[in-house]
Amino acid sequence: MQQEKRDLIITAFGIPRQAPSECLIPFVLDYISAGFPSAADDYVENQLDLNKFLIQHPAATFFIRVEGDSMINAGIHSGDLLIVDRAVEVRHGRIVVAQINGEFTVKRIEHVGAHTYLVPENKNFKSQRITDEMSFDVWGVVTYVIHSV
Repeated sequence: MQQEKRDLIITAFGIPRQAPSECLIPFVLDYISAGFPSAADDYVENQLDLNKFLIQHPAATFFIRVEGDSMINAGIHSGDLLIVDRAVEVRHGRIVVAQINGEFTVKRIEHVGAHTYLVPENKNFKSQRITDEMSFDVWGVVTYVIHSV
């Protein structure tokens, strides 16, 4: 069965209208073994607020759900939720959410000489050079990917 080739697109996004409220979860202060079981309950020392851990700039952060497989080698899969920060500097090599000619996409941004490219992380897709004729805007830098295992 041949897998369908799909570019990664945005299917839904949310922009917080206010700073997120606390979401406290028990936090284990020790690493967990991937080999033998350990009594992790002995190490529960504190609680972790995922908003404080994952969101550096609450007013500039939004969430996006994606569809497609153009970024699978970067660990971004169809259905994943991305945390995107508009306050993080857009630099060579970062994964960004961009709008090209009115359509959203998620790609790695690369600057080669005077040219800017959006580069997929899947060999079945081609890089796209950004030209002056295009309507192009970077909406933010992807800081975290959330997906089920």
